[in-house]
Amino acid sequence: MKFSTALRQNTRRRIEKLETADIVIGIPCFNNDNTLSHVVKTVEHGLALHYPDRRAVVFVADGGSVDDSREEGEGLERSPWIERIVSIYRGIPGKGTAVRAIFEAASLLNAKATLLFDSDLRSITTDWIKNMVDAILNDGVDFIAPYYTRFKYDGTITNNIVYNLTRALYGYQVRQPIGGDFAFSLPLIKKYLPAEEWESDVARFGIDIWLTTTAMVNKARMAQANLGVKIHDVKDPAEALGPMFRQVVSTLLELMEQHENIWKHVKGSMPVPRVGPDLHIEPKPFEINVDKLINDFRIGYSNWKEIWQKIIAPDNFKEIEALTKKDKADFFLEIDIWAKTLYDLAAAYHHWQGNRQLMVSLMTPLYFARVASFVNRTKNMSNEQAETVVELQAEVFEKQKDYLIKRWDENVDYYH
Repeated sequence: MKFSTALRQNTRRRIEKLETADIVIGIPCFNNDNTLSHVVKTVEHGLALHYPDRRAVVFVADGGSVDDSREEGEGLERSPWIERIVSIYRGIPGKGTAVRAIFEAASLLNAKATLLFDSDLRSITTDWIKNMVDAILNDGVDFIAPYYTRFKYDGTITNNIVYNLTRALYGYQVRQPIGGDFAFSLPLIKKYLPAEEWESDVARFGIDIWLTTTAMVNKARMAQANLGVKIHDVKDPAEALGPMFRQVVSTLLELMEQHENIWKHVKGSMPVPRVGPDLHIEPKPFEINVDKLINDFRIGYSNWKEIWQKIIAPDNFKEIEALTKKDKADFFLEIDIWAKTLYDLAAAYHHWQGNRQLMVSLMTPLYFARVASFVNRTKNMSNEQAETVVELQAEVFEKQKDYLIKRWDENVDYYH
């Protein structure tokens, strides 16, 4: 079933009665009754503090929560000059459809600035609102991604895959392309709305990378907002990030298919300015189970080595095979091999005749190997020193881009 809109009729009527707004702040929500009230209160306090003369709407787009999320959102004391809407969206379940509902509301209201904040944030402050809104309203920025201060092992998918690929492919140094908390101008909102992706898997997962990539391919004027530390539920990649790897990487590779005529012609990358004061806050450290990561990599190798051998170029596969015999202290998957292996995966996805989702799933243990290697490389480093390693990685991905294009353009028939 296709949905022409994510807004319910009564919600649409309420928005149409409002006619216009300067600022819309959207909060996608699903079973977040522990944290939603804090996010809503902080957002509304920030609007009242910094934009008392602007017309503002706070829109909680709920995915049919079975806890008390909507009651929490409705029950808070209201600011008389800020409109709050709490509504269940229509469409495919997932954050993407919540975002669609928020964008539709912003478009109907002709909102000059639209912000998105995750509903499980514990660290949001009123300054987040100011930094983002000011850049959209006053500086002519179209798209703002978050810039967080993170512990060196937080965001392993971003550090080892997403930042490297989006920078090398599309030429923008957006450090956290899947950060979740974004801001948009009205012209950019109007470019997202007609897209077919709202009816695809992007609506279930992959919405963040789609939003960032679409801004890049539309050559939007971009910035990053200094937001300090993001406090959220940390997931050990050894335990929880396999499904996220599959979801994010599948979306990334699908977007590569769509935008081949753009990324093939991009050379190098440009810095993206940061807005708001630099916040020097130390993030909280946590442990990663490296032994489990290495063990899961070895199990993956023994199960899938024949398929890996089809996907990965012989020289790279030889290095991965050698890695299975290394003990923990000597376990290093070098960055140039990792870059080429990811590019092998992208080319295989492009040519693959079988089940692409399954093929991506079978590559997950290689990601575990790369994370284990990154932990080994940076274990005695500060967060700042580890950040230097991430930047060096991204440069290697840029240098290896010709390898990607060569593999992508190969005339092969053995991917099946």
